[in-house]
Amino acid sequence: MHWLKSVCIASCLLGITHTSWAGVVVGGTRVVYDGSKKEASISVMNPEKTTPYLIQSWIEDTSASGAQKAPFIMTPPLFRLDAGQENVLRIIRTGGTFPENKESVFWVNIKSIPATEKSDANQLQISVKTRIKLFYRPAGLSGSASDAYKSLKFSRSGNQLQVNNPTPYHVSFYRVSVGKEEITNAGMVAPQSSLTWAIPAGASGAASWQAINDFGGVSADASAPL
Repeated sequence: MHWLKSVCIASCLLGITHTSWAGVVVGGTRVVYDGSKKEASISVMNPEKTTPYLIQSWIEDTSASGAQKAPFIMTPPLFRLDAGQENVLRIIRTGGTFPENKESVFWVNIKSIPATEKSDANQLQISVKTRIKLFYRPAGLSGSASDAYKSLKFSRSGNQLQVNNPTPYHVSFYRVSVGKEEITNAGMVAPQSSLTWAIPAGASGAASWQAINDFGGVSADASAPL
């Protein structure tokens, strides 16, 4: 009888609650800001047939708190996006001192808030925040961002796997494996830096990996003996 009571309660709640799920589509999984240009941009689209959204956008640094504003502005920072409409968010650098020999990374935040309809019924409105990486890429960096993953150096020490990135580009991993065992949440290695993971128990063999490129695509496989 306990399960029947739970089902009845859930049914009642569904009967009195209207749920609005955010349907805004962001036109990319990352943004690359070319240091030789005055701005970068990313699109947002509302594919809904009737629901408008309020769009709020801003950029933060990548510190642990993630609460510090970065030296960029997004425009328009707040606007209404009607059903079936698309708009372009412009990203403009406002200052700051960045290394000129390697990329810097920040967070782009885009929050979509659905419109509330006038109704006597209870409503549950859900706002969704999309967070993607913004790579500031100084002009004149050596090499190619798309080939940076090929230059990574992997080494093993006991149950630790280390990757060294000698390039001036961030490399975001789609997959990292030792033999047939995959590293969980491989993440990203910063330029001219290293990253270490725990190797899954019993894993042996060569390291293999794939990276995510500027357009959100996945690179070809690369591998190296350990």
